[in-house]
Amino acid sequence: MSVKRTTMSSYFNGYKKLTLFTFLSILIVWCALSYSGAVKEVFLPTPGAVVKDFWQMHQEGILIPYTLASIYRVMVGWSMAVIVAVPIGMLIGTSKTAEALFEPAIDFARYLPVVAMVPLTLLYFGIGDLQKFIIIFLGTFFQLVLMISDVAANVPKDLLRAAATLGSNKWQTYRLVLMPASLPGIMDSLRITVGWAWTYLVVAELVAANSGLGYMILRAQRFLAIDRIFAGLVIIGLLGLITDYFFKWLTNLIVPWSEKVGGQ
Repeated sequence: MSVKRTTMSSYFNGYKKLTLFTFLSILIVWCALSYSGAVKEVFLPTPGAVVKDFWQMHQEGILIPYTLASIYRVMVGWSMAVIVAVPIGMLIGTSKTAEALFEPAIDFARYLPVVAMVPLTLLYFGIGDLQKFIIIFLGTFFQLVLMISDVAANVPKDLLRAAATLGSNKWQTYRLVLMPASLPGIMDSLRITVGWAWTYLVVAELVAANSGLGYMILRAQRFLAIDRIFAGLVIIGLLGLITDYFFKWLTNLIVPWSEKVGGQ
């Protein structure tokens, strides 16, 4: 047991070193291009200028409030998508009738550009946070439904047949076999789509917003404040990275039986 733990510890420490190497390489290239003047500051600010802008945003009193506002909008909009998409996706994946009923419409809707829906969401839902929630919902819901349906459809049929042979009814099969077998794939789908939710943040705060990281980036664009744009992008990237690692940890906690967990 101790040998196995040592091996696993060395395995993850090796990956941490590679991750650190990647980020250090990006930082070194950034410094080399910006400080050397190879790329003009109007196109690529120096890391020092971005750090200085972080402090300036803190002094202005917008760094924490804008970050929290964006986290709130992303999490609520994405959670709305999850609540609706997971049961529909499971239904489509396990029922040919539901697949014929829902999948064509979802396939059609998922190709519609979310940016083009901004005027309609403003018309239907006003200029408050609900409109931002809907934009993030639309950006993640349709893809999530199809991902969940694929997960449910790929559960080995032998497991379901074995449960039926042992006398379980449909609800018992669903609860005791289908859901546990689907849960690793569902967690992966949630992890991927919460990343998409962060990418739709700027779209959600495109108009009729007076706070948030997307609003800050768009406002900085008008004044060509490139360092502030980079600062906003760094914050969004870090928040997305934290979210991603949180879901990896949560997957290890919730579905320890998953074969993919150890490989993450």
